[in-house]
Amino acid sequence: MASRRGNQTYAEAVASPAPEKPTDSDVSPAVPTDVIVKLLGFTVAMIVAPISMYFLTIDAIFNGSSTYAGITAAVTANVILGVYIFVAWQEDKGDRAAEQKEKEKKGQ
Repeated sequence: MASRRGNQTYAEAVASPAPEKPTDSDVSPAVPTDVIVKLLGFTVAMIVAPISMYFLTIDAIFNGSSTYAGITAAVTANVILGVYIFVAWQEDKGDRAAEQKEKEKKGQ
């Protein structure tokens, strides 16, 4: 059998006004705008750069060898991925340093 909370009946609970929502809610975005811009920039680079490298190198450098041009495109994609990881790591490192300074400031 279900237990009731409080002394109100169902009809009384429905008839009573809804509780007010807190006014101090945080409406800021979950992810900062600069992070989204970086992600979109690297996404475009991951699409455009390898394809461009493939078509630029297939005839100009490798004389029609699609194998070497494909390898060049794969290396380009991996370089962009590595740069993205490095940028994200540096950003996280800066955020951790800022948090540490705030903790030290509050501790004094």
